[in-house]
Amino acid sequence: MRKFALLLTVLASALSLKAAVAEPVRPNVLFIAIDDLRPELGCYGDPVAQTPHLDKLAGEGALFERAYCQVAVCGASRASMMTGILPTKTRFVDYLATVDGDAPGAATLAQVFKEAGYTTLVNGKIFHNSRDTAERSWSEKPRGTGLNHRTSHDPQTNQTTTQQGNGLFFECVAVPDDAYTDGRVAARTIEDLRRFKDSGEPFFIGCGFIRPHLPFYAPKKYWDLYDANAIPLASYRDRPRNAPDALSGSGEYRTYFLGDYDAQSEAFHRKMRHGYLASTSYVDKLVGDVLNELDALGLADNTIVVVWGDHGFHLGEYNFWGKHNTMHLATRIPLIVKAPGKLQGLRSEALISSVDIFPTLCALAGIETPASVQGKSFVASLSDKDATSNAVVYTRFKSADAIVTPRFNYTRYENGEEMLYDLKIDPGETLNRVSNPEYKATLAKLRILLQEQIEIAESAPF
Repeated sequence: MRKFALLLTVLASALSLKAAVAEPVRPNVLFIAIDDLRPELGCYGDPVAQTPHLDKLAGEGALFERAYCQVAVCGASRASMMTGILPTKTRFVDYLATVDGDAPGAATLAQVFKEAGYTTLVNGKIFHNSRDTAERSWSEKPRGTGLNHRTSHDPQTNQTTTQQGNGLFFECVAVPDDAYTDGRVAARTIEDLRRFKDSGEPFFIGCGFIRPHLPFYAPKKYWDLYDANAIPLASYRDRPRNAPDALSGSGEYRTYFLGDYDAQSEAFHRKMRHGYLASTSYVDKLVGDVLNELDALGLADNTIVVVWGDHGFHLGEYNFWGKHNTMHLATRIPLIVKAPGKLQGLRSEALISSVDIFPTLCALAGIETPASVQGKSFVASLSDKDATSNAVVYTRFKSADAIVTPRFNYTRYENGEEMLYDLKIDPGETLNRVSNPEYKATLAKLRILLQEQIEIAESAPF
């Protein structure tokens, strides 16, 4: 009898071991997208921005110094990232770009996880249009918050509106975090995390925050974190020397009422930068709320966390505001990834494209990457700061195609105009060196590399 009992125990252990080998615990994914966030964060070395929660996450995971979007506008950038497919002159062009419209049938990141057995949910802005691929990407219908990004809590904000129907470009009111839509997005995400704690299902949650996108509406306590008079202005406010006529900044800020501010004045520059910093600190707090709940629920150890900015943002440099070009400030993005079992506090200089996120998450979760994905996995860079996967990254905006290498940022416009910035000696991109004979050989190589990237982008079957 004792031998029989022992045999049963051995068999039970063997079966248990077999089940564990056959069905490994799948990591959850918490994907946090932040609109218009450039690397203006403490963890990226910014001495002014107060972002303790994102800084803490960077210390627990991997921070990528050289990550870039594919299109410096939200709709196109998000569609490209969520499919892992590069943009072209006719695909993923502007803020209205959708996967259903530009690459119908292309698998999305959320869809692949859903088909692999994950419950996929979305709160806030992941795709620019919440209806885009909604039925196949998400397990449940996307929920609104009842507010939009222009919801105001100060009657004076909308006393005067622009032709586009927008009120004042900033708002500073003593209201709770959930008075604006981002606060509600965080609360909804926390509710979902609690659901999964009880159900035990593997999940993919998209949590998308609007701020620091214009208008700069954030609770007063975040404005109060900064001394307005001590906020530094852009160090270089002139147009880059020798810049082609085709280079321009975004006019989006002019769709908001500027009040009594002169857009060329120091007061305007200071208010815009103050608003951006306040909005960034507001979102940092909300990210912290979500991550703290993830930890409190005991889910953090088995959850991949990604923080991704959809594109960069000019804050008065060259007298530009916003995105909408191929300058480094418009295309470089923050990217922080914390994955179970990977190094903590890693800082990588590897060139990363937004389209690389798709295959990386698939690899981390043990899911096959669709053949349509053009990005490259950077899993190796989560454990090795010297690992690389890209020699160049490709980005574009409207009539401009560009590549970034470890040293250079090169752009070619459809009209033949070019820009070449040497990031090693001119990180602020103040001088276009296309006409400098010392760069003739470099320019010839970059032209070839750019054309190769354009052809790769155009090879996608969509």
